[in-house]
Amino acid sequence: MLHVDLDQFIAAVEVLRHPGLAGRPVIVGGDGDPAKRGVVSTASYEARAYGVHSGQPLRTAARLCPGAVFLPVDREAYEAVSAQVMAALRESGAVVEVLGWDEAFLGISDDDPEAFARGLQQRVRVATRLDSTVGIGRNKLQAKLATGFGKPAGVFRLTDENWFWVLGDRPTDALWGIGAKTARRLTGLGLRTVRELAAADPGTLAREFGPATGPWLVMLAQGRGSREVDDTPYQARSHGREVTFQEDIADWPEVTREVDRLAGLVAGELATDGPADADRTPVRIVVKVRYVPFITETHGQPLTQPTVDPAAIRAAALTALGKFTSRRPVRLLGVRAEFRRPR
Repeated sequence: MLHVDLDQFIAAVEVLRHPGLAGRPVIVGGDGDPAKRGVVSTASYEARAYGVHSGQPLRTAARLCPGAVFLPVDREAYEAVSAQVMAALRESGAVVEVLGWDEAFLGISDDDPEAFARGLQQRVRVATRLDSTVGIGRNKLQAKLATGFGKPAGVFRLTDENWFWVLGDRPTDALWGIGAKTARRLTGLGLRTVRELAAADPGTLAREFGPATGPWLVMLAQGRGSREVDDTPYQARSHGREVTFQEDIADWPEVTREVDRLAGLVAGELATDGPADADRTPVRIVVKVRYVPFITETHGQPLTQPTVDPAAIRAAALTALGKFTSRRPVRLLGVRAEFRRPR
């Protein structure tokens, strides 16, 4: 199993478009104006050295890295380059499961996976002039984690034999699938490292986390994971729009009007995609509200039946909005249409 991850993908695409930015700290996010509200989508390695990271407010990034070049997000450009990357990966003959713009799992049968991985890197470089990192493992978990050890532009392999040598003494949230909250709960049980979690009693964790999640956490720590690669064409599972306001909205009727507007935009964009197929028809509408300062809540509303009807989408969005009880000032709103899971 291989995991291919493009290095600093969005920033790297922008450097290709603007060669004069090579070697300079580049930050992509929002409309490219750090004086306005918005968050970092990605940062070049030069910017990351200053502490800039994805999801960070643009204003904070500008303070940390005052010499950075800020650029607006250009989805169409990134999608076009991503298509070239995935085409190059498929030309290798491997089974390719696309995870997003800049990463994919590949299933291969090869006696020298490191050489195959270096061949993939060369294919991507020739097609796009972009660097990538390849992680190799017996399963998806190992391959995904191996990529992190290969950054940037390297190849790294995790195996059953070196699993604990590489990861055993690391904290549990080093594992793909374990976040900070779960790691804190595990620490409360005396399980601080991957090695300790791997040796834990699945039954004990089942009582703490549930009959499925508890044993699954132990399996993660033991380096066990899925070995299946699904080459079904990638489809987004939702479509949405959101807006960050330059001035906080304290008037709830204005919030309501803005949600209605966003829902209308989402419905209109779905309509322009052409006739809806079953897997691209919304079944649920989700509204996202970020209060001042940075408290985010979401509520959803199922549609009575799958539909792209604008009136139904707007009505569901307003129903979801009605589930919010706080009336604190709002700095961001979003509306997302979720599709049925691909069969």
